[in-house]
Amino acid sequence: MSSHRLSKRGRYIAWAATGVVVVAGAGIAAQTSMAARSWPAQKTYTGRAFDTCTAPSLAAMKAWNTGFYGAAAVYIGGKNRGCAQPNLTASWVKSVSAVGWKLIPLYVGAQPPCQTSRNPERFTASTAASLGASNAKDAIAKAAALGMKPGSPIYLNMESYDITNKACNDATLTYVRSFTKTLRAKTYRAGYYGFSSSSARAIATAKDRTDLPGNLWYALWNNKNTTTADWPWDPKLYTNHSRAHQYMVNSKETRGGYTVTVDRNAWDAPVALIG
Repeated sequence: MSSHRLSKRGRYIAWAATGVVVVAGAGIAAQTSMAARSWPAQKTYTGRAFDTCTAPSLAAMKAWNTGFYGAAAVYIGGKNRGCAQPNLTASWVKSVSAVGWKLIPLYVGAQPPCQTSRNPERFTASTAASLGASNAKDAIAKAAALGMKPGSPIYLNMESYDITNKACNDATLTYVRSFTKTLRAKTYRAGYYGFSSSSARAIATAKDRTDLPGNLWYALWNNKNTTTADWPWDPKLYTNHSRAHQYMVNSKETRGGYTVTVDRNAWDAPVALIG
């Protein structure tokens, strides 16, 4: 996303309607190690979604409930999260959900050792598995405390890094697999945000699909509100309501007297189960 995603750093750039359905099996085919347990039905949202650094006030969310956007991504935790979240409470989650908003939990986890940034939490080849598991446990705790129930997705934020660096990429995949496997053990769906040129590409093109996230949110800033026409990879991947596309960033918008700078997303993927 834009420069607000990670703490103590600017954006590292590697390259220059609304509807809701409940689907019992959507996205599961793309995920491994899920068939052995009973999963709550996936709640899928299809339409425009926005994300912004700090969750807006309840008043702003009510004013923005015009139908242009139907979902909002919220940063539920992570040591690399860039903004304080004074509004993001269980009460806020319940209230905005009652208004009609769908919520997308986003966790800013540890980042790769080869990434150009000054993030306070990174993994190495030796810590990738253990840190992936501990980050996932923290993400689950944060989501649960906000009233986001098992069956909800948690999207892991992975910023740009040099995927041609094999050691770094291998460590990143180890971290992601550990994070994903830990989520699924507690019946939370695994999602992943990354750049189409790097971090998302690493997931989409990995030959070994074991324990990779079942939902892929890719950043491709081409101003095209689609998850299909510009899908960069194998068209058989991440089908059946498992894709999201961040297509515009840093859009300053005013609705109902409230101005918020947001990133725009085309969404066709799981959203949180609230209760």
